[in-house]
Amino acid sequence: MERVVKLASEKAVVIFSLSSCCMCHAVKRLFCGMGVNPTVYELDQDPRGKDLETALMRLLGNSQPVPVVFIGGKLIGAMDRVMASHINGTLVPLLKEAGALW
Repeated sequence: MERVVKLASEKAVVIFSLSSCCMCHAVKRLFCGMGVNPTVYELDQDPRGKDLETALMRLLGNSQPVPVVFIGGKLIGAMDRVMASHINGTLVPLLKEAGALW
């Protein structure tokens, strides 16, 4: 859990992902399309990815650990939470506050 928190707080936008996950691809495209350059950790390409995946499952309390998005070191959540924030207009202010958008 400590490693997840440390990695999540190092950059403005952090996405924990699996390279073969279509929902992960969609959330990465969303941020890139907005002009945000997220830091992406592909868990299937990290030697300690399984440990991170387990920590993320515990953090979210569900069995689908990815994608998980942190903005400004704060947990935003999985794809549903990110999309809800985007639709209701709260995502851009979060990104600006974290310094990911100007």
